[in-house]
Amino acid sequence: MNSDFTHEKQIIRNFYARLDSANLSELAVVLGEYTSKDYLWRGYHPFNEITSVRTLADSFWQPLRCAMTSMQRRMDVFMAGHNTVAEQGGVWVVSMGHLMGLFDKPWLGISPTGKMAMLRYCEFNRVENGKIAETAMFFDIPHLMMQAGLQPFPHQTAAHIVQPGPMTHDGLMFTPQDPDDGRKTMAAINAMISDLGTWASGMPLEEELARTWNDDMIWWGPAGIGATYTIKRYAKQHSGPFRAAFSERSSTGHLCRLAEGNFGGFFGWPNFSALHTGGFMGMPASNERGEMRVIDIYRREDDKLAENWVFIDLLHFWKMLGVDILARTTSISMGQATSAQG
Repeated sequence: MNSDFTHEKQIIRNFYARLDSANLSELAVVLGEYTSKDYLWRGYHPFNEITSVRTLADSFWQPLRCAMTSMQRRMDVFMAGHNTVAEQGGVWVVSMGHLMGLFDKPWLGISPTGKMAMLRYCEFNRVENGKIAETAMFFDIPHLMMQAGLQPFPHQTAAHIVQPGPMTHDGLMFTPQDPDDGRKTMAAINAMISDLGTWASGMPLEEELARTWNDDMIWWGPAGIGATYTIKRYAKQHSGPFRAAFSERSSTGHLCRLAEGNFGGFFGWPNFSALHTGGFMGMPASNERGEMRVIDIYRREDDKLAENWVFIDLLHFWKMLGVDILARTTSISMGQATSAQG
């Protein structure tokens, strides 16, 4: 099987160059040039699924570019590979990093700061016949809220920080990689996914994690949960509280799973669902079933996983459980602004 994805990567690099430099009035034209007629874009709540490039330009890219002026794309990971989910297939190109700009105008009801801001993002693009046929783009809106001084969630068990790229600084894979490295990375990811089946087995959590993670692993979680370092702290600050808060977890389902070099990742729509039976993120149990749309990006070191960047559509998840975080937080923001003006 071909392991040289230079052509597909160049299509995405050309697309980014055109999209990022286009005037607001040109965005829909650029999107139309690079995407197929039956293009599907999946995004973080409140955008969800969009099939029209005009709608995508008008509802997402134009408002974001108006709000985040002088925006630049700062990539930390760029890779491609064959989708190992057989029923989906295809060659996908993955980009992860931050969209950085000056937060000069409101976006989604979030008041601007006039300061530099970073929107964490990760994007999977399926390239077919020279066009982008499908995209999954997740971005951490609560992280942007927190940069604007808001507190969308009442409690966070780990650290809130602007997240760096790989410690090894080798995530931008513009050239072909050794396919054996990609196979090793995929094996490590698959072993970790397989171990999720031991959740209710009674195996000690730290012992389970040590099977597939290095001791000094870093879990770069989304805002509202935070980032955590070492197996011991990860078990205490995220994995343990998460498992205590949910039961009846469904099996894992992915639309794409791939690896190249020492990096790999996946996304689902959703990845899984679970019953919310315990307190989580500072909010009480709802006893409702919620689904989690997740993107995970991994870095492998030796035979185990060393770093994991995680994007969870928490706005969608909590809205399913009856809590509209976006509406609640932005109404508070607008109320504070009105009070200050009065």
